[in-house]
Amino acid sequence: MNLLIVGLGNPGKEYKHTRHNVGEDFIDILADRYGIKLKKEKKLQGFYGKAQTFDSTLHLLKPDHYMNESGIAVYKAINFLNILIDQILIVHDDLDLPFGNLRFKEMGGHGGHNGLRNIIDHLKGESTFKRLRIGIGHPGKEKNVTKYVLTKPSSKERDLLEINMKHSLESIDLVIQSEWQEAMLKLHTT
Repeated sequence: MNLLIVGLGNPGKEYKHTRHNVGEDFIDILADRYGIKLKKEKKLQGFYGKAQTFDSTLHLLKPDHYMNESGIAVYKAINFLNILIDQILIVHDDLDLPFGNLRFKEMGGHGGHNGLRNIIDHLKGESTFKRLRIGIGHPGKEKNVTKYVLTKPSSKERDLLEINMKHSLESIDLVIQSEWQEAMLKLHTT
């Protein structure tokens, strides 16, 4: 079994640990948990690493493009690593979830998320990949969204986010073992 987990975000120090980059932050937590060293991989246009765990090959990827160009790296990874679309988990920020909440989603549209939109476009409309949505809350007014997602959360919010991300790791273990329904149940009920 192969599993590719892709964490979405924007490249560069100015975006590190912003709300929009929670997907990348989650990949860093996974890399630490599974002892994976992420290295720049030109063929995949991102930072990539892999490990054998639970009788599966776990691939981690952080695209080195801006959020709205994430599909390039996902498309290249599918072809280079010979990954099926249903073996992909995209980790991304979600304005519609309360801050710090994590939820799996089996498939669906882009919901207005530019990173997901670009991935679906590069996959010729295919949207059956799995998602891990990380809630970042909403600023309240639509005109404030861009500034909001590109700023860093407060230290209190950051602590909550890290606690909840680490709490979700047992669910990720189940996803790696192809136990999707059990993973959803565990994450959504604890």
